[in-house]
Amino acid sequence: MQAFLEEAKRTSRTIANLSTAVKNKVLNDMADALMDHCDFIISKNNQDMFEAKKNNLDEALLDRLLLTGERVKAMSDAIRQIASQQEPVGRVLDGWVTQDGLNIQKVSIPIGVIGIIYESRPNVTSDTAALCFKSGNVCVLKGGKEAEHSNKAIAIVLKEVLTKNKLPEQAISLLPDSSREGVAKLIKQDKYVDLIVPRGGEALIQYVSANATVPVVKHDKGLCHIYVDKDAAPKKVIDILINAKCQRPGVCNAMETLLIHRDIAQYLLPGIVEAFEEQGTYLKGCPETLKIVHIHPAKPEDFDIEYLANILNIKVVETIDEAITHIERHGSGHSESILSENYTTVNKFLNQVDAACVYANASTRFTDGGAFGLGAEVGISTNKLHSRGPMGINDLTTFKYKIYGQGQTR
Repeated sequence: MQAFLEEAKRTSRTIANLSTAVKNKVLNDMADALMDHCDFIISKNNQDMFEAKKNNLDEALLDRLLLTGERVKAMSDAIRQIASQQEPVGRVLDGWVTQDGLNIQKVSIPIGVIGIIYESRPNVTSDTAALCFKSGNVCVLKGGKEAEHSNKAIAIVLKEVLTKNKLPEQAISLLPDSSREGVAKLIKQDKYVDLIVPRGGEALIQYVSANATVPVVKHDKGLCHIYVDKDAAPKKVIDILINAKCQRPGVCNAMETLLIHRDIAQYLLPGIVEAFEEQGTYLKGCPETLKIVHIHPAKPEDFDIEYLANILNIKVVETIDEAITHIERHGSGHSESILSENYTTVNKFLNQVDAACVYANASTRFTDGGAFGLGAEVGISTNKLHSRGPMGINDLTTFKYKIYGQGQTR
């Protein structure tokens, strides 16, 4: 692995200094190549799907794993969109002249070599490779075993484009040792790797966070809540809740727990439950909820589960403070929302809830680089340092200070 990472580090110096025109041409060539090799990619994905079904992979993960012609086109379109984004490298972030006459500029630069560890979704391979390339970084990709054939096929296509453009194919690489031992080695290679981005299940995140010596930006589980305040507008509530839970239950920005104020619960809960039952949602409620509607009882530990399925907890709370405390205790710092027409209450929630994304009167499903207008993303960071929320192309840069003098000494 050392020789592999040494080459990745050397390659990073080449990629960091590519012009915008070269990077954009290569990215558009990659987008074309994905479509030209669509049948090849889908055939390899079919192998993964066959194995996954044989191994009884759950429905949410099967959906993430599946590639169709439409999904490959979406991958191609995403790369074109990345190519069209403003150049992230070389931006002057700040600038000033000191009292000694030094002209100082704070300028964005690539991070270097980025290791990305992920599960199930093959589109992450093309998205992250393109994002890293556009931002002047080398990526070392470690996908899930369940998507091995798909990821290799996508990587082959992208690396061929690099070769045709006379660029080192090591700019986009799959980790050669995909075993757990290989991951254990990768996350300790701080001499060669500048950043690790794990995105996937809770066990993966915890393992990488606990064992890495390379800096880590976590893309942790999404234990998202929506709090329906006593001053919520009833006409807005059901549409937002159904969207947040049922549109795609298996994604990290889907709601897992509904909190509702006691003063409005008696009035709104029956209609809310009826709407969810029409969607086939399995509902669990706290003791106070069960006094109002007939659903399954929730266990205390249920409020700490990221279901990634069409299952929802419901809890009645006395005050907004109880709602905020519940989120503080059980949330994952991902996305939280309040439904209320009370300006003071909304601001209290937005200011006091500690999460990457806090919403007022909107679904948590909007936590996404594309929905934010940021373009494609590496994932949703639950870190507080370096990057938080949708991790877009500018978050794959760091900075240096450039200091211009005219012979000054100190």
